[in-house]
Amino acid sequence: AVIGKVIAAEVVQPSRRNPRLRIFQVAITDGSGVLRGKWFNQAFLQRVFKTGQSVVLYGTVRPDYYGAGLEIMNPEYEILDDGDDAPEAGSEQVHTGRIVPVYRLTEGLSQKQMRAMVHTALALYGKTIQETLSAQILQRNTLPGRREAVEAVHFPPASASLDDLNRSATPAHHRLSFDELLSFQIGLATLKKHQEEERGIAFRPKGILAGRLQQSLPFQLTGAQRRVIGEIRNDMARAIPMHRLVQGDVGCGKTVVALMAMLDAVECGYQAALMAPTEILAEQHYLNIAHLAEPLGIRVALQTASTKKRDRAEIASGDSMIVIGTHALIQEDVLFRKLGLVIIDEQHRFGVMQRAQLRKKGMRPDTLVMTATPIPRTLALTLYGDLDYSVIDELPPNRSPIRTTLLNERQKGQIYQKIETTLSQGNQVYVVYPLIEESEKMSLKDALHGAEALRKMFPHRSVGLVHGRLKAAERDAVMRDFKEKRIDILVCTTVIEVGVDVPNATLMVIIHAERFGFAQLHQLRGRVGRGGDQSHCILLTYGQGDDARKRLTVMTETTDGFRIAEEDLELRGPGEFFGTRQSGLPDLKVANIVRDAKIIEITRREAFSLLELDPALSGCPALRSATEQFWGKKLELFKTA
Repeated sequence: AVIGKVIAAEVVQPSRRNPRLRIFQVAITDGSGVLRGKWFNQAFLQRVFKTGQSVVLYGTVRPDYYGAGLEIMNPEYEILDDGDDAPEAGSEQVHTGRIVPVYRLTEGLSQKQMRAMVHTALALYGKTIQETLSAQILQRNTLPGRREAVEAVHFPPASASLDDLNRSATPAHHRLSFDELLSFQIGLATLKKHQEEERGIAFRPKGILAGRLQQSLPFQLTGAQRRVIGEIRNDMARAIPMHRLVQGDVGCGKTVVALMAMLDAVECGYQAALMAPTEILAEQHYLNIAHLAEPLGIRVALQTASTKKRDRAEIASGDSMIVIGTHALIQEDVLFRKLGLVIIDEQHRFGVMQRAQLRKKGMRPDTLVMTATPIPRTLALTLYGDLDYSVIDELPPNRSPIRTTLLNERQKGQIYQKIETTLSQGNQVYVVYPLIEESEKMSLKDALHGAEALRKMFPHRSVGLVHGRLKAAERDAVMRDFKEKRIDILVCTTVIEVGVDVPNATLMVIIHAERFGFAQLHQLRGRVGRGGDQSHCILLTYGQGDDARKRLTVMTETTDGFRIAEEDLELRGPGEFFGTRQSGLPDLKVANIVRDAKIIEITRREAFSLLELDPALSGCPALRSATEQFWGKKLELFKTA
């Protein structure tokens, strides 16, 4: 930035060949020489610059066209004063001569306008910024005052670290993140207290159905499954409605845990409903649960958009005690006789109101939420802070970690060799494509051509094809043939991403792996490795950007869903990772649930302590007001959910 006094300001026409071009130029001097600032077609600046003004020009200084002087093209500028005197030492500069913030803008608004508006707002109303935290909380957490923090973010002191500012790691940023997360946690803690005051169903089964199921299983439950089943049973035995999150990686056995809870509800005379986000996942849950529950004499119903009225009548009469479905479960004409347990699968894919509507089908039923999206504990406390938390952190004992290999187009021959080896060992293969058929818009390999090529390559093997355009019955028939070993190679799209369990499949080949996200790759890979044999996953790429390279490298290094989730959060950011717009949670404008994991833990403790002493926050009116403003009407929605 250069400070100087205006000695000339004029519009010049530099070229006869381009008579419409006008350049406004201002010449300033600081006593050591002359510098010209030049702007194209901005003649209005004639009304801004006057001879004798003290101004600041900011930009890249370079020799002018003739090499005789210095110039800055299209500089940022600031008028310091209109008098003949130089500005006083320490006089405030808004746009130049200091560290300036860079704001996110809407079209038609410039950084300069935004900085000017913020400066004016703080000058007029800065003194009205209320302190929301007590002296004890400020001192305990080494936080600056609220007004001080707001001013320091917009007008950082000269001593501030530019790196800390850009990482939102200054004390001022910590304070604003703390405020936001404290309001967030107070809302969730209030909801949790509200839930604990409700009267619900106290389930006291003898465990006959669950015991019969356990005897019929061809495997032993893991220690983690038994622990989580115990936690759920303890919740269900209380007369307070259960609100519990069960988190577990791909293949950890969440479905059996959910079914145990369903059987306890059924034994006590209540119905249980499981809502899944997609039709294929609902169908898969239905097949798995019906296979286990119907031999126990329990009728299981499937409720999707295409379900017939007769099936709905069986739900209303109570003939179907377990109901599996999509969001079709929340339609007005779906009635339950006695709904006691609601299970939501992959909860982050549902909006708050959808969850609330399903719970309203019963009289304060217990709620169990399941997710296969591994989330670090501190982040789960943010997204599901109103829920108790269980983790199935153990895979069945006979499973070896899946070995993952990254190949490029030139190494494609290795894939055919691996398929041949796998088939000769009596195992089966998945081959996943990003598209069903060839696309004019994208030059990607597709499933239809891929299946045809594999039939020619392996003429004595059975090659099946499954994709989203098939009718549910056709899709189920192909999947059944694959499960019963009538198909050797299953060519598919991501319809097999969730819910399919074929222990004999030991090779997963993902074509155009660079086109898939972390979550999809992790879920797809989780379709193999479900039996006792060593399983493999091959990621075939056709070129990859930096993000894809990072993603695929991590996939070859680990099968740990928690590490993959953390890398995914790092690459995509929390908003996209969680789909928080759909979740119904308030937007976080300053805080970041990845970066501020420690602050989440601290604010959760502070929130519960505050509400323990003062449930209505009547002694903290400014904090109560800030929390109400932060949540708006959304806290009421959460109370209904």
